[in-house]
Amino acid sequence: MVYRVAGPSEVLAITGSFFTDPDIVLAKKKWIWPGQKWVKVDLTPVNYTFRVQAMSAEKLPFILPAVFIIGPKVDCNESMIRYARLPGSCQPMTYKRSAHVTELVQGVIEGETRVLAASMTMEEIFRGTKSFKQEVFDKVQLELDQFGLRIYNANVKQLVDVPGHEYFSYLGQKTQMEAANQAKIDVEEATKKGEIGAKERRGLTTQNAAKIDAEMKIISTQREGEGKKGEE
Repeated sequence: MVYRVAGPSEVLAITGSFFTDPDIVLAKKKWIWPGQKWVKVDLTPVNYTFRVQAMSAEKLPFILPAVFIIGPKVDCNESMIRYARLPGSCQPMTYKRSAHVTELVQGVIEGETRVLAASMTMEEIFRGTKSFKQEVFDKVQLELDQFGLRIYNANVKQLVDVPGHEYFSYLGQKTQMEAANQAKIDVEEATKKGEIGAKERRGLTTQNAAKIDAEMKIISTQREGEGKKGEE
């Protein structure tokens, strides 16, 4: 019988005698009895960088550069047991990152991205880039749940054209031209409104001046009349 202690970012996964349901027990420190086996599982989230190539509904290819930080759900014992059962997640004595887990994560991300992209047109992907990325995250997380994994952070960069298929570049140019034309129209409308406003202000000024002039003449006439009456 030996006493084992896991490190700060590790957990002991113990199997063997006395364990049936569940068949794996997790602990930070524990006595290991004869007939039992144990490994240390590293719970540190891992950084995965991918360049996923996918196709839209029109069979137009593009690249989705992404960085995912993924690790086991440390706040859920059931999820950590699922993670500990993954081939390669528990190597003798210690575990960092196995090729199997990397391939698993990559397969989930690429698979979900391609399926989602194939259901959308390139225009829909381009116009709704933010919602497209969010839907990718949601679908990937749903698949990772069954392996006890969680996306702790994800950063999908700007969608990239595949050489020879510069669709995003054309859409970007089109959007810029539309924005520039709209800005030009807005400026012309604002200038037109400004000129009309200036004319209206000049007209009001002229009307006010004429009104004041007429009133002054009336007052002057009245005063002249009063003056003549005083002389009589």
